[in-house]
Amino acid sequence: MKNKNIIILVLIVAIVAGGVFVALEGIQVGDFKLEKAKDEVELGLELAGGVYVVLEAETDAKGEELRKLMEQTKAILSQRVDGLGIADPTIVIEGEKRIRLELAGAEDPQEAIDLIGKTAQLQFIDPNDNVVISGKNVTDADVAFQQNAIGKEVPVVTLELDKEGTKRFGDTTGDLILEEKDEDRIIYIVLDGEVISAPLVSNIDDGGKPIDDGKAVITGNFDIDTANNLATLIRAGSLPVELTEQTTSLIGPSLGLEAYETSIKAGGIALLIIFLFMILMYKIPGLIASLSLTVYTLLTVYIMIILGVKLTLPGILGLILSIGMAVDANVLIFERIREELLLGKSLRVSVDSGFKKALSSVVDSNVTTLIAGAVLYYFGTGPIKGFGITLIIGIVVSVLTAIIISRSLLKIVASLSNSKNIKYFGA
Repeated sequence: MKNKNIIILVLIVAIVAGGVFVALEGIQVGDFKLEKAKDEVELGLELAGGVYVVLEAETDAKGEELRKLMEQTKAILSQRVDGLGIADPTIVIEGEKRIRLELAGAEDPQEAIDLIGKTAQLQFIDPNDNVVISGKNVTDADVAFQQNAIGKEVPVVTLELDKEGTKRFGDTTGDLILEEKDEDRIIYIVLDGEVISAPLVSNIDDGGKPIDDGKAVITGNFDIDTANNLATLIRAGSLPVELTEQTTSLIGPSLGLEAYETSIKAGGIALLIIFLFMILMYKIPGLIASLSLTVYTLLTVYIMIILGVKLTLPGILGLILSIGMAVDANVLIFERIREELLLGKSLRVSVDSGFKKALSSVVDSNVTTLIAGAVLYYFGTGPIKGFGITLIIGIVVSVLTAIIISRSLLKIVASLSNSKNIKYFGA
């Protein structure tokens, strides 16, 4: 039995050491490759760099009408941002009339600002400056491929219209196909006062016919990027209110990465100091706590990677706070064990009794903090939400490692020890 426990203990230490190595250096076996943990974690705006924009609605609407306008505006902005290919953007309504956007990792911040800033209504205008349809009549816009005159597959933009838009577009194109001059058959697509496309309706002599089925195709000298950008702008439709830019901030990735590296070093130093303190105070249990905290750190980081949680500077603070909670749990447990040892109980009995007596205190203290983290995550925005989610993950993992891993390791060590010298166990 003793040999079996020794093997188990050695295997646990080896696995944890291997996990630390992989997290720090990464690993590649054949085609399988696992990057360093710090390179796999998704970074928030202040760490990855990107765009921070605050927009304010220019409207006199109030109450429920204002709330609906802001929700609709937020949804349209979300569509526009999605077209940029940015993963997990932060778009939230602040106060009554403001919307905050955080676009972490935006490769071209100015492009993002230009696209978001197109706040006027989208309109389709005929050669006589009459508005044919607006963005609200477009139910969908997408990129497709079709053959051109020489049989080559080229990108085009497809449109789908609602019932009203179908009728008005059909009537207009039915009139335009009769015009002989090209300039008299153009439908201008205008956004923010600028023409973003000027497709030509085919003349009836060239086979043109009214577009009255609610489906249209815009052809032109597109590549896939320009076609996709046009489709995104059209699909986003019109904003129900005009937005003015209140705050714009471009955060460079070099500054963010420097803060990230500094935070990692600070966290590593904090862990080493904690390990030293625990070992000096509790001897063998302190070593076990250090091993348990290492497991806690690995689990927390990889859970964040798997769940795609974005790490922010407040989030790093949340992790450090949860490390403190994990240490607190171990301290409570070890103090109860020490009390049992000083009463003359055996090591095995002291370990079991100490954990049982400390369990309620550990759970109570962490549950209250967990509730606070949940409230911050649910009601908070931006950095506050990031702090809340990392704190929640850290607390849950810290409780599990303290109760399960620390306890299991202590019981294994207790089964291997015949020593009567309880000072090696903090007593």
